[in-house]
Amino acid sequence: MTSQNEHPTRPDLATVLTDRTAACSPDREALLAGGELRLFDGAAPDWMVRGIAASRLRHSRRIGLTTLGLDESVEILSRHRNVSFRTGILDAPDRSWFYTLYFDATGTELLACSAVKNQPPARKPARRPGT
Repeated sequence: MTSQNEHPTRPDLATVLTDRTAACSPDREALLAGGELRLFDGAAPDWMVRGIAASRLRHSRRIGLTTLGLDESVEILSRHRNVSFRTGILDAPDRSWFYTLYFDATGTELLACSAVKNQPPARKPARRPGT
């Protein structure tokens, strides 16, 4: 796809956004429709990326947000230990969904994709004691 120092292009990404998770096909459609894509430079440690994804999943479930492929992404990322990941985000053109793309450290292999629907929470999160 690309070298370690380059970002993948839209056509490159469109070809790899296949069936990794339930979010990859809708992610591909959003990309091809002109969604806003941001790929981050550098790689983050596995524990950080896994932790953020797992926290996003717990929070989304707690407040009733619709997700696609987030549970699958957490599971896929949990198989990778002592590595780094590169990530990117994509906003659907109508901003109805926000996608996260998870790559290997070089940015050449797509490992997973997830999506969270931009919607009001179904319920307010429970207040924690003392807050």
